[in-house]
Amino acid sequence: MGGQRVPVLTIDGPVSSGKGTVARRVACRMAWHLLDSGALYRVLGLYAERQGVALDDEPALTRLARELPVVFREGDGDIQVLLAGEDIGQLIRDERVGELASQVAVLQPVRDALLARQQAFAEAPGLVADGRDMGTVVFRQAPLKIFLTASPEERARRRYNQLKEKGFNANLPALIEDIRARDDRDMQRSVAPLRPADDAIVIDSTHLSVEDVVDRILEEAARRSLIGAA
Repeated sequence: MGGQRVPVLTIDGPVSSGKGTVARRVACRMAWHLLDSGALYRVLGLYAERQGVALDDEPALTRLARELPVVFREGDGDIQVLLAGEDIGQLIRDERVGELASQVAVLQPVRDALLARQQAFAEAPGLVADGRDMGTVVFRQAPLKIFLTASPEERARRRYNQLKEKGFNANLPALIEDIRARDDRDMQRSVAPLRPADDAIVIDSTHLSVEDVVDRILEEAARRSLIGAA
Protein backbone atom coordinates (compact mmCIF):
# COMPACT_ATOMS: atom_id res chain seq x y z
CA MET A 1 0.00 0.00 0.00
CA GLY A 2 2.97 2.31 -0.41
CA GLY A 3 3.34 2.73 3.35
CA GLN A 4 -0.38 3.12 3.92
CA ARG A 5 -1.42 0.42 6.39
CA VAL A 6 -5.17 0.68 5.89
CA PRO A 7 -6.64 0.64 2.36
CA VAL A 8 -8.44 3.84 1.39
CA LEU A 9 -10.85 4.43 -1.47
CA THR A 10 -11.15 8.13 -2.30
CA ILE A 11 -14.10 9.73 -4.06
CA ASP A 12 -13.51 13.33 -5.11
CA GLY A 13 -15.53 15.57 -7.33
CA PRO A 14 -17.24 18.92 -7.78
CA VAL A 15 -20.28 20.18 -5.92
CA SER A 16 -23.52 18.22 -6.41
CA SER A 17 -21.77 15.42 -8.28
CA GLY A 18 -23.40 12.85 -6.00
CA LYS A 19 -20.17 11.80 -4.35
CA GLY A 20 -21.63 11.95 -0.84
CA THR A 21 -24.50 9.60 -1.66
CA VAL A 22 -22.22 7.29 -3.60
CA ALA A 23 -19.60 7.25 -0.84
CA ARG A 24 -22.18 6.32 1.79
CA ARG A 25 -23.50 3.44 -0.28
CA VAL A 26 -20.06 2.19 -1.21
CA ALA A 27 -18.94 2.29 2.43
CA CYS A 28 -22.01 0.36 3.51
CA ARG A 29 -21.62 -2.22 0.73
CA MET A 30 -17.94 -2.73 1.53
CA ALA A 31 -18.50 -2.58 5.31
CA TRP A 32 -15.75 0.07 5.47
CA HIS A 33 -15.63 3.26 7.48
CA LEU A 34 -16.66 6.57 5.93
CA LEU A 35 -15.09 10.01 5.97
CA ASP A 36 -17.26 12.87 4.72
CA SER A 37 -14.53 15.51 4.69
CA GLY A 38 -16.89 18.34 3.79
CA ALA A 39 -18.97 17.50 6.84
CA LEU A 40 -15.90 17.96 9.01
CA TYR A 41 -15.73 21.65 8.17
CA ARG A 42 -19.44 22.01 8.83
CA VAL A 43 -19.11 20.21 12.16
CA LEU A 44 -16.17 22.42 13.09
CA GLY A 45 -18.10 25.57 12.22
CA LEU A 46 -21.05 24.45 14.34
CA TYR A 47 -18.81 23.35 17.20
CA ALA A 48 -16.97 26.68 17.18
CA GLU A 49 -20.27 28.54 17.36
CA ARG A 50 -21.42 26.41 20.28
CA GLN A 51 -18.11 26.91 22.07
CA GLY A 52 -18.26 30.67 21.55
CA VAL A 53 -15.11 30.72 19.43
CA ALA A 54 -14.84 33.50 16.86
CA LEU A 55 -14.55 32.25 13.29
CA ASP A 56 -11.39 34.32 12.73
CA ASP A 57 -9.60 33.08 15.86
CA GLU A 58 -7.04 30.83 14.18
CA PRO A 59 -5.36 29.43 17.32
CA ALA A 60 -8.65 28.53 19.01
CA LEU A 61 -10.16 27.09 15.83
CA THR A 62 -7.02 25.05 15.21
CA ARG A 63 -7.24 23.61 18.72
CA LEU A 64 -10.91 22.74 18.19
CA ALA A 65 -10.08 21.10 14.87
CA ARG A 66 -7.47 18.88 16.50
CA GLU A 67 -9.81 17.86 19.32
CA LEU A 68 -13.07 17.74 17.34
CA PRO A 69 -15.25 15.05 19.06
CA VAL A 70 -16.89 13.86 15.84
CA VAL A 71 -17.73 10.29 14.88
CA PHE A 72 -19.14 8.92 11.64
CA ARG A 73 -21.08 5.83 12.69
CA GLU A 74 -22.14 3.20 10.18
CA GLY A 75 -25.40 1.33 10.56
CA ASP A 76 -28.85 0.65 9.11
CA GLY A 77 -27.63 1.37 5.60
CA ASP A 78 -26.66 4.96 6.39
CA ILE A 79 -24.05 6.99 8.23
CA GLN A 80 -24.71 9.06 11.32
CA VAL A 81 -22.65 12.16 12.12
CA LEU A 82 -22.22 12.43 15.88
CA LEU A 83 -20.79 15.48 17.65
CA ALA A 84 -20.03 14.65 21.28
CA GLY A 85 -22.63 11.90 20.98
CA GLU A 86 -25.36 14.09 19.40
CA ASP A 87 -26.65 13.15 15.96
CA ILE A 88 -26.22 16.33 13.91
CA GLY A 89 -26.42 14.80 10.43
CA GLN A 90 -29.41 16.91 9.40
CA LEU A 91 -28.38 20.04 11.26
CA ILE A 92 -25.06 20.43 9.46
CA ARG A 93 -26.81 20.48 6.07
CA ASP A 94 -28.45 23.77 6.95
CA GLU A 95 -27.29 26.64 4.74
CA ARG A 96 -26.35 28.66 7.82
CA VAL A 97 -23.96 25.94 8.96
CA GLY A 98 -22.57 25.80 5.45
CA GLU A 99 -21.68 29.46 5.76
CA LEU A 100 -19.89 28.78 9.06
CA ALA A 101 -17.94 26.03 7.32
CA SER A 102 -16.90 28.31 4.48
CA GLN A 103 -15.44 30.78 6.96
CA VAL A 104 -13.30 28.26 8.85
CA ALA A 105 -12.19 26.41 5.70
CA VAL A 106 -10.17 29.38 4.39
CA LEU A 107 -7.76 29.27 7.34
CA GLN A 108 -4.64 27.29 6.47
CA PRO A 109 -3.79 26.26 10.08
CA VAL A 110 -7.31 24.84 10.39
CA ARG A 111 -6.92 22.92 7.13
CA ASP A 112 -3.57 21.58 8.36
CA ALA A 113 -5.14 20.46 11.64
CA LEU A 114 -8.03 18.76 9.87
CA LEU A 115 -5.62 17.04 7.50
CA ALA A 116 -4.26 14.98 10.37
CA ARG A 117 -7.79 14.50 11.70
CA GLN A 118 -8.95 13.19 8.33
CA GLN A 119 -6.04 10.81 8.00
CA ALA A 120 -6.87 9.43 11.46
CA PHE A 121 -10.16 8.11 10.07
CA ALA A 122 -8.25 5.41 8.19
CA GLU A 123 -8.99 2.35 10.32
CA ALA A 124 -9.34 -1.33 9.48
CA PRO A 125 -10.83 -2.85 7.47
CA GLY A 126 -10.71 0.23 5.23
CA LEU A 127 -11.95 3.76 4.59
CA VAL A 128 -14.07 5.40 1.91
CA ALA A 129 -13.12 9.09 1.87
CA ASP A 130 -15.37 11.63 0.15
CA GLY A 131 -14.31 15.18 -0.63
CA ARG A 132 -12.51 17.54 -2.97
CA ASP A 133 -8.85 16.70 -2.30
CA MET A 134 -8.90 13.21 -0.80
CA GLY A 135 -6.90 11.63 -3.62
CA THR A 136 -4.64 14.60 -4.35
CA VAL A 137 -3.73 15.75 -0.83
CA VAL A 138 -5.11 13.74 2.09
CA PHE A 139 -4.67 10.13 0.90
CA ARG A 140 -2.16 10.31 -1.94
CA GLN A 141 -1.23 6.63 -1.54
CA ALA A 142 -4.81 5.33 -1.77
CA PRO A 143 -4.95 2.19 -3.95
CA LEU A 144 -8.21 3.30 -5.59
CA LYS A 145 -9.12 6.89 -6.42
CA ILE A 146 -12.37 7.93 -8.05
CA PHE A 147 -13.18 11.35 -9.48
CA LEU A 148 -16.94 11.61 -9.85
CA THR A 149 -18.38 14.32 -12.03
CA ALA A 150 -21.40 15.24 -14.16
CA SER A 151 -22.39 18.12 -16.38
CA PRO A 152 -23.21 21.41 -14.62
CA GLU A 153 -26.74 21.15 -15.97
CA GLU A 154 -27.27 17.69 -14.52
CA ARG A 155 -25.77 18.62 -11.18
CA ALA A 156 -27.99 21.70 -11.03
CA ARG A 157 -31.03 19.58 -11.85
CA ARG A 158 -30.20 17.19 -9.00
CA ARG A 159 -29.74 20.06 -6.59
CA TYR A 160 -32.99 21.63 -7.80
CA ASN A 161 -34.90 18.40 -7.11
CA GLN A 162 -33.33 18.09 -3.65
CA LEU A 163 -34.38 21.60 -2.72
CA LYS A 164 -37.91 21.14 -4.04
CA GLU A 165 -38.28 17.87 -2.11
CA LYS A 166 -37.34 19.75 1.07
CA GLY A 167 -39.93 22.44 0.36
CA PHE A 168 -37.50 25.19 -0.69
CA ASN A 169 -37.92 27.47 -3.67
CA ALA A 170 -35.28 27.02 -6.35
CA ASN A 171 -34.38 28.52 -9.70
CA LEU A 172 -32.76 26.09 -12.11
CA PRO A 173 -30.91 28.61 -14.32
CA ALA A 174 -29.54 30.32 -11.21
CA LEU A 175 -28.37 26.97 -9.83
CA ILE A 176 -26.57 26.19 -13.08
CA GLU A 177 -24.71 29.50 -12.93
CA ASP A 178 -23.90 29.01 -9.25
CA ILE A 179 -22.45 25.56 -9.88
CA ARG A 180 -20.34 26.82 -12.76
CA ALA A 181 -19.02 29.66 -10.60
CA ARG A 182 -18.19 27.27 -7.73
CA ASP A 183 -16.43 24.93 -10.14
CA ASP A 184 -14.25 27.82 -11.34
CA ARG A 185 -13.40 28.84 -7.76
CA ASP A 186 -12.62 25.29 -6.69
CA MET A 187 -10.41 24.57 -9.71
CA GLN A 188 -8.52 27.85 -9.54
CA ARG A 189 -7.93 28.12 -5.79
CA SER A 190 -4.31 28.14 -4.68
CA VAL A 191 -4.77 25.62 -1.86
CA ALA A 192 -5.63 22.06 -2.97
CA PRO A 193 -7.39 22.97 -6.23
CA LEU A 194 -10.11 20.62 -7.41
CA ARG A 195 -8.75 18.19 -9.99
CA PRO A 196 -8.55 14.45 -10.51
CA ALA A 197 -5.48 12.75 -9.10
CA ASP A 198 -3.12 11.57 -11.84
CA ASP A 199 -4.06 7.95 -11.11
CA ALA A 200 -7.78 8.54 -10.53
CA ILE A 201 -10.56 6.86 -12.47
CA VAL A 202 -12.91 9.54 -13.78
CA ILE A 203 -16.59 8.60 -13.79
CA ASP A 204 -19.06 10.88 -15.54
CA SER A 205 -22.41 10.21 -13.87
CA THR A 206 -24.47 12.51 -16.10
CA HIS A 207 -26.36 9.57 -17.57
CA LEU A 208 -25.81 7.05 -14.76
CA SER A 209 -27.91 6.17 -11.73
CA VAL A 210 -26.43 6.11 -8.25
CA GLU A 211 -26.45 2.30 -8.30
CA ASP A 212 -24.67 2.27 -11.67
CA VAL A 213 -21.87 4.36 -10.19
CA VAL A 214 -21.71 2.28 -7.01
CA ASP A 215 -21.49 -0.94 -9.01
CA ARG A 216 -18.71 0.50 -11.18
CA ILE A 217 -16.69 1.49 -8.12
CA LEU A 218 -17.20 -1.91 -6.48
CA GLU A 219 -16.00 -3.59 -9.67
CA GLU A 220 -12.84 -1.48 -9.56
CA ALA A 221 -12.37 -2.33 -5.86
CA ALA A 222 -12.69 -6.04 -6.62
CA ARG A 223 -10.23 -5.70 -9.51
CA ARG A 224 -7.70 -4.35 -7.02
CA SER A 225 -8.49 -7.11 -4.50
CA LEU A 226 -9.80 -4.60 -1.98
CA ILE A 227 -12.96 -6.72 -1.71
CA GLY A 228 -14.13 -10.05 -3.09
CA ALA A 229 -15.24 -10.23 -6.70
CA ALA A 230 -18.33 -8.08 -7.28
